Amino acid sequence: MAAFRDTPVTHAFRLLGMKNSFAFPEEKSDFERPTQKSFHGWQKGLNTPSTSSMSGSSSDESEVKTEKILANASNGTPNLRIAALSEEAREEHILVDWYDANDAANPRNWSKMKKIWSAGIVCWFTFVVYCASAIFVPADTFVGMRYGTSHELTSLSLAMYVLGYGIGPMLFSPVSEIAYIGRNPPYLVSFVCFLVISVITAVVANKSFAALIVMRFLQGFFGSPILASGGASLDDIYDSDSLPYAYVFWIAAMYCGPALGPVISAYAVMDDWRWPLWEILIMSGPLLVCLPLLPETSAPKILYKRAVRLRHATGDPRYKSKAELVKLDTTGIFIDALIKPIEIAIKDPVIAFVCVYGSLLYATYYSFFEAFPIVYAGVYGLSLQSIALVFTSVVVGCAIFGSTYTAYLYFIYGPQSKRQEMTLESRLRAALPAVFLLPASLFLFAWTSRADVHWIVPTVGIMLYSGTSFVIFQCIVCYVPLTYPKYVASLFAGNDFCRSCLAAGFVMFSRAMYMQLGIAKGVTLLAGLSVMGILGMFYLYFYGANLRAKSKFAVG
Repeated sequence: MAAFRDTPVTHAFRLLGMKNSFAFPEEKSDFERPTQKSFHGWQKGLNTPSTSSMSGSSSDESEVKTEKILANASNGTPNLRIAALSEEAREEHILVDWYDANDAANPRNWSKMKKIWSAGIVCWFTFVVYCASAIFVPADTFVGMRYGTSHELTSLSLAMYVLGYGIGPMLFSPVSEIAYIGRNPPYLVSFVCFLVISVITAVVANKSFAALIVMRFLQGFFGSPILASGGASLDDIYDSDSLPYAYVFWIAAMYCGPALGPVISAYAVMDDWRWPLWEILIMSGPLLVCLPLLPETSAPKILYKRAVRLRHATGDPRYKSKAELVKLDTTGIFIDALIKPIEIAIKDPVIAFVCVYGSLLYATYYSFFEAFPIVYAGVYGLSLQSIALVFTSVVVGCAIFGSTYTAYLYFIYGPQSKRQEMTLESRLRAALPAVFLLPASLFLFAWTSRADVHWIVPTVGIMLYSGTSFVIFQCIVCYVPLTYPKYVASLFAGNDFCRSCLAAGFVMFSRAMYMQLGIAKGVTLLAGLSVMGILGMFYLYFYGANLRAKSKFAVG
């Protein structure tokens, strides 16, 4: 029971009178009242004492002045803005932290199975949301016949969904960073909305084209929290050595979701073109059971709830968590989320490169949904179902390169990092060969997509593109949080917004580009643009430390 004690389901049972069955240590009769000395200081990513919680006298109820705490009050709480202190915050408090380095409530100390369970739910949620983006693509032709719309208009069903899940994190990510809220409420509330919207979408799809497009946007919007905050949830429970392995599965869910969407729906759409919309609900079914059993991973939220329980159990109002010792500027948090990514992207060349290059790779991936029918139906005469199966090459690429990258972490990078101190830029090392293979894979697809070349050859190009871009994204996702820890949530949300906006645009104009220029020249254009990533990645690898030293946003 302890493994699922801090989940939405168990909290519901507690409200229904089963509090004793799911009691926290602070609520048990044999619990020993903690003193200031009882708490082990906590800093994000470390199980070492912090001066803020270990300071004070040696008396049983030694206290710590609020002013001495404030310097570290925002540790582990990105985007927390410190405003003027309230009168209560000027009094003396007992700072609530972890009880010791092995505190079971600390997500970093959870059992291996509890971590796998939590990470598995995050990855499945991510897969469902991304899969739902492209699952409706095989129905575009039927939608066009039903409403008499052009191909460009029917493509709005994909473009608006992608745009929706780009805008959503700008709102939901800051909310999940507030200690009083945490990760779970935004996940659960948005998922319920996602389910309701999905039912409505399936019902109205045959009645109004405009309603279908609006509902697809809302689907993406309410499915979006996991797309930016999912990485933060994994960061909550895994240390810097284990986190890259968790990111492999999370990013694989991002890549394989859109690729498998057409495969799942291509056969069902022949019976009823609305079936893909119902399939979204079918995929979401396991989440409806599992998501309420996701433990809270936010350390500030866990410590805040612990402080509340201690005050209730002891009757002593001096027990406070770090989050309660500052006046929360909610407006400032959202301003930071909206403005800070833009400010950093303009002023910091590292983030500017990551945003531009990442957006280009992501948009190119989504342009394949327009290129594949032209190539595999127009050139090779494949059926709708066969074209959908071609997308499995993306999964194959992710599996091959993901396994290779994991082996590199385990056998090369991991042992090296234990023998010597590694620079932050060492996280980008695996991307260096990948940035060469990526444009090569696009050139291969561009110039072999013709009738006198077997269809498997351009498909190999797609496989190589998915695998190399997977490794590049993996390296970027590991590098940015270490370099910009204060702004990581905002940067991930901002990067997701940029990628999604460009991808939505590519969905709308790439077909016209391919029809006008041809597949060979159109994809070559994208390959040429991606060549710039070679220069950018190598420059960042060799001179990233100098750029960080000059940046007011990055760590040293």
